[in-house]
Amino acid sequence: MKEVVVNLPHERHYPIYIGPGLLAESERLRRHVTGTKVFVITNDVVAPLYLDQLLESLRGLDVYSKILADGESHKTLDTAATIFDALIAVPCDRETTVISLGGGVTGDIAGFAAACYQRGIPYIQIPTTLLAQVDSAVGGKTAVNHPYGKNMIGVFHQPVCVISDTDTLSTLDDRQLRAGLAETIKYGLIRDPEFANWLEANVDALLTRDSAALSYAVERSCQIKAAIVSEDECERGVRAILNFGHTFGHAIETGQGYGAWLHGEAVAAGMVIAARVSNLMGWLSSADYLRTENLLQRVGLPIRAPVELTAARLIELMAVDKKVSRGTLRLILLKTVGDARIVSDYPADVIKTAIEQLRDTESISAR
Repeated sequence: MKEVVVNLPHERHYPIYIGPGLLAESERLRRHVTGTKVFVITNDVVAPLYLDQLLESLRGLDVYSKILADGESHKTLDTAATIFDALIAVPCDRETTVISLGGGVTGDIAGFAAACYQRGIPYIQIPTTLLAQVDSAVGGKTAVNHPYGKNMIGVFHQPVCVISDTDTLSTLDDRQLRAGLAETIKYGLIRDPEFANWLEANVDALLTRDSAALSYAVERSCQIKAAIVSEDECERGVRAILNFGHTFGHAIETGQGYGAWLHGEAVAAGMVIAARVSNLMGWLSSADYLRTENLLQRVGLPIRAPVELTAARLIELMAVDKKVSRGTLRLILLKTVGDARIVSDYPADVIKTAIEQLRDTESISAR
């Protein structure tokens, strides 16, 4: 078992536990439960696999559960309202601990509900997908979607701990695994070139679910994210680099309809666009641009936005992105692999040019 600590201002901190068999370690879980009442939020895919095991670890406590429909299309205010109804019906008080058991969608909406209910109650993240273990379960971002934009309604609310049982990755389908690897690749590209090198050397091991490789990928991703969140909890500065590829990716998700593309798939295509913009601005070398594209392609991730989403439509969708400040969309771009920057001053047509060039694969590969 590995432990990564997220340090926050005002002497706050919480642990991320990473390793096999953690769902069965009742003592570790229970030490982070406030009071005697627990409310578990999970989904209809994860519940048949792991809910009974979690309930066994919570035996002796007053435990309630809510099973949600799975999928990004259900991450809405309406779904959150059903959670509030259930919390009130129990009734749950401020000493109740919410536990999220599932992937990124479940974690986001459970955290949002915990943040809002009675102005905030404690919650524990137990992520069961690779994407959630390396990204969404860490850092305290909680949100629901709006038809006009992804994660537009949310709040920062840090968990009391994150328990990443890597055994749960054995039941993850291949598409979800690849989507999670998109986020691990992001960390290497924005902050750690050595990790990017390691990922390139270990693609096959990760895709065949080598336990040691997956555990290291989760651990290193969490270390990088924890360090960035510790610097900037509420995304007033450097934390924004974690959104590399996300501005474009969120536009793809919104434009296609939530759930048509997995989050990691959309982010992969978004990272290619961001890397191409970086290259057009004279920052990221052509060799490193192609290296980025190749790594994502080797993992089996999409490297082009959907053809039906024109450059004009993507730019329109990005206009409501959370990173718009004073009417200007801030982009996360790469100087080099491992060096991401937040950029507001860029040529007006560079985004359109990048998207349109990427529709012509031959012209890109010939550069």
